Amino acid sequence: MTPYLDIIYQDDDIVVINKASGILTVPGRLPEHRDCVETRVQRVLPSATIVHRLDMATSGILIMALNKAAHVRISQQFEKRKTQKRYIARVFGLVQQQAGSIDLPLICDWPNRPKQKVDHENGKKALTHYKVLSQNNTSSLVELSPVTGRSHQLRVHMLSLGHPIQGDKLYATGEALNSSPRLQLHAQELSLYHPVSNAALHFVAPCPFD
Repeated sequence: MTPYLDIIYQDDDIVVINKASGILTVPGRLPEHRDCVETRVQRVLPSATIVHRLDMATSGILIMALNKAAHVRISQQFEKRKTQKRYIARVFGLVQQQAGSIDLPLICDWPNRPKQKVDHENGKKALTHYKVLSQNNTSSLVELSPVTGRSHQLRVHMLSLGHPIQGDKLYATGEALNSSPRLQLHAQELSLYHPVSNAALHFVAPCPFD
């Protein structure tokens, strides 16, 4: 509940939120999941609509449209991969290769949904670039730049390297799970073009666990 709503930018066409970890982007099915970013924003900006989502456990930058034209134009940028997203994650263990790319197709792990899994035959293409920023005795702070936007992409891709994101209640176990009370994944930067003026926009939300 704190902060209840963190608006970092607003004009006539868009509003940009710094989402806290632990709140849904859109309402869930259960009554206790009615509270969400979309509901909170619409109380003050009734025309606001969700263009993309962040997982409940992920914090960081979330952009919403304030009219239909803006929604369409921003959606097209996401679909055509004209946006640039940069995440920060603290993963368990020491990543040996300081930079690289993970190109592994993903599909829903249906019996264990909402979990996702790597599937080379039926999965959809998923590509993530990563770079190690710093390391300590037990973990690595990494920059993650997803090219595609598959569900749980960053979480599963880091898991595939043998380095689950700390505090990940879906994919981490043991010390990796217990090392943090929250998922150590934050959407720190988003770059795109304004839906009306076409001006280049760049938003930053400081990482709360860096």
